[in-house]
Amino acid sequence: MEPNDRPMRHPDVQQQPATATHDRPTLPRAVMQIVVEPAPPSFHDFYAAHRDQVGRALAMTLRDADLAADSVDEAMARAYQRWDSVSTMDNPAGWVYRVGLNVARSRLRRVLRKRPEPRVEQVPEPTLTEPAVVRALAELSVDHRAVVVCRLLLGWSEAETAAALHIRPGTAKSRLHRALTTLEPKLAHLRPEGPR
Repeated sequence: MEPNDRPMRHPDVQQQPATATHDRPTLPRAVMQIVVEPAPPSFHDFYAAHRDQVGRALAMTLRDADLAADSVDEAMARAYQRWDSVSTMDNPAGWVYRVGLNVARSRLRRVLRKRPEPRVEQVPEPTLTEPAVVRALAELSVDHRAVVVCRLLLGWSEAETAAALHIRPGTAKSRLHRALTTLEPKLAHLRPEGPR
């Protein structure tokens, strides 16, 4: 047999000399799964269809685009880990939104515990919506802003909004009503016919 005709041997991973684990960083198991295992096609489609939309909604709710981006990515990673159950929910995007909101709130609490001075909020990119709307939404509480964003920006039903925020449909309805009552005089100038 010629030297070039020898069958190729693949190295046996288990027979390779062990290297010190402290010499190289180790990734969390969830990240390794995403890197090593291909995502199910349905998750890939879901991610492509909803990641940016939910990220914009979180940015509007939190008034912090960077925090929203980190939170939606964390929520999407958790959705990937639990895709078998998340994919069967009525509103998987609502689950991702709620998890992202919870992740953001947890991070804000940790920051405020370490650094009690007031946090300077970033206003989301002006391209998200009319600047007057962004300013008016900023005056609402996070709970009221979240309902407005879910119902009007994302277009979710009252039931979907309630499920996403873990509140009763009646609570979602009353929060939306109070929020719109507060917003109406501030945004009346945006009506096509102008203020009444």
